[in-house]
Amino acid sequence: MKMFSVSHKTVFVVDHCPYMAESSRQQVECDVLTKTRAQGVIPLAPVSKSLWTCAVECSMEYCRILYDIYPVDKLLSHIFCPLFISQVNYIVSDSEFHMLNSWRREEQSTHELMSALAAVGPPNPREDPECCSILHGLVAAVESLCKITELQHERRTALMDTAERVANRGRIICLTNAKSDTHVRMLEDYIQETILDQNKLAAGSDRLMAIQQCELVLLHIYPQGEDTLVSDRPKKEISPLLTSEVHSVRAGRHLATKLNILVQQHFDLASTTITNIPMKEEQHANTSANYDVELLHHRDAHLEFFKSGGYIYLLVKAADILTRENGLKETVTLKWCTPRTNSIELHYCTGAYRISPTDVNSRPSSCLTNFLLNGRSVLLEQPRKSGSKVISHMLSSHGGEIFLHVLNSNRSTLEDPPSISEGCGGRVTDYRITDFGEFMRENRLTPVSESSHDPSGKLPAERAKAQLERHTRYWPMIISQTTIFNMQAVVPLANLIVKETLTEEDVLTCQKTVYNLVDMERKNDPLPISTVGSRGKGPKRDEQYRIMWNELETLVKTHAGASDRHQRVLDCIIACRSKPPEEEERKKRGRKREEREDRAEKNGSKDADDKSWQDSERLKGLLDKEDQESEVIKDSPDSPEPLNKKPRLSTEEVQPPERAKGPVSLLTMWTNRITAVNSRKHQEFFGRAGSVNNKFELYQHLKDENGMDVHENGKASR
Repeated sequence: MKMFSVSHKTVFVVDHCPYMAESSRQQVECDVLTKTRAQGVIPLAPVSKSLWTCAVECSMEYCRILYDIYPVDKLLSHIFCPLFISQVNYIVSDSEFHMLNSWRREEQSTHELMSALAAVGPPNPREDPECCSILHGLVAAVESLCKITELQHERRTALMDTAERVANRGRIICLTNAKSDTHVRMLEDYIQETILDQNKLAAGSDRLMAIQQCELVLLHIYPQGEDTLVSDRPKKEISPLLTSEVHSVRAGRHLATKLNILVQQHFDLASTTITNIPMKEEQHANTSANYDVELLHHRDAHLEFFKSGGYIYLLVKAADILTRENGLKETVTLKWCTPRTNSIELHYCTGAYRISPTDVNSRPSSCLTNFLLNGRSVLLEQPRKSGSKVISHMLSSHGGEIFLHVLNSNRSTLEDPPSISEGCGGRVTDYRITDFGEFMRENRLTPVSESSHDPSGKLPAERAKAQLERHTRYWPMIISQTTIFNMQAVVPLANLIVKETLTEEDVLTCQKTVYNLVDMERKNDPLPISTVGSRGKGPKRDEQYRIMWNELETLVKTHAGASDRHQRVLDCIIACRSKPPEEEERKKRGRKREEREDRAEKNGSKDADDKSWQDSERLKGLLDKEDQESEVIKDSPDSPEPLNKKPRLSTEEVQPPERAKGPVSLLTMWTNRITAVNSRKHQEFFGRAGSVNNKFELYQHLKDENGMDVHENGKASR
């Protein structure tokens, strides 16, 4: 809220004409003890308040709330018009209206206003309505706005030559019974003319100030059960000096609710309802019931709710608490926390705001106020469907005034700093913390003398912003997301490329850094590539250097447009990356060879495991067949004694039988693998290499020497 906004001055103009003595027709029941009334006692008839009484009570409630929350520098002036205008003899300016108080601070209290109201008295219904007009009070209100308050005088005196900076704005709230919309427009035009006339007078006076902005709020009050002849109208700009809005309200509780809403809108107030307050019953002292109390305070007390996004959840359209004619009132609900606290306990508080009960005369409000004024404090928690309770506010009194304290429901600065894994990155822990500390040291702000001048003509703040922008064009936050910032060899280039201008020596240093990287790639030196979150050995060496060159080119490209020397560094990187064709072909062959070796190693291990069952079955079948052949040869009289040797079989030539079912021991699998590997390391026997269908005819020379025929079964016949 501005220091001298329209809320700095508020003038109430309440109509005191005879028609304001008319009944509001909202009955008030006086005979409430109906159950204990003795026989023969006539019950009291209900009474109803007049329009004047409703207007005075609601306007005083407006003032009470304002004085409770803003006890200083928010001024009110109460004007009731007109008073008794009888004969022509009394037609003087001093007798056309009566001002109850002035802008002096000692007169700004409800006690002063109530004392003045007691002297005014109610309107006279027998007075001639033609002699009364609300215009006298509106003119007096404009004149009152032109008068200088003590705060404005202090500011004008302190500013001296710049006194015109002190603004003069105000608000006029008029409570009357208008006749029609045409009557309302006539009142607006009359106020506009009066403002122009008073501004002309203020221009030639040191004790008056011209009105720069005036806000007119006109409330048309009419009794219950009647139709209104004045329609509502939102805020409208009549002229650059005057804005107006019209509200047509029934007298009684509707008028009270309307002014309660207006005071919140005019002075940035918000509503909080304290629920579940335990209180003992008057009739039953041993029992207690829960009550609700609504409090008004500055809107900033709900600021944390707006930041956290929980305002909509806590917002309640409380139809049971307060209602108005054309909608429901909004309030934030907070629960009474049972474990009360003592005032000596220290709580981390981020704000304290004065409060004012909405229904100050109700029993729950009175009990809560007395409880807090006796030195007690109450913690308030947010209503939650599940989870632990969140205590966000505390009610406590200081110096006879009650404050709503905003407690920090997040982490406190008095606690230990949170773990880095609890930040916005979640479980990310490999932040470049050391590099960020160095980054802060390089971009510190220092005081600059006024005599220092930059040749470019830029202000020091602009140069600092430009440097910070250059340093953050490319700055990875996580170690695993960068390669070049983890390499010591790239540090000279990274530190120089962010400069606004480069010298020839800087360009040579950057080119030398690029050549060193080329030499590292030629020597196939390893790079600090992070393998966090990846399986296996990580990327190949060529892939590592490709990632490094891409990142380096990205860094330099962000600064290449700064000058021609920056562009020369980028051209050097592009030239070094474009290798000759024979170099590319050599690297391509090397990559293919590595892929074949990896594939062969992987397939060999897989084949050995997959064929372990097949090898064991083939060996078993061939051994049985060898035993049968050896027996046949032994039965032949002309054949020599064969050697007891086990044949070595080629696993590639043996037809894979069906895999046997059942478990295989680890020793068998290992033996089969060793056998398969060793079989490929020696020259195969001549007989097995020249066999047909894995069969070879033995002793073929005997057929030629002895003329014998060898049959398939191995036995000789003559």
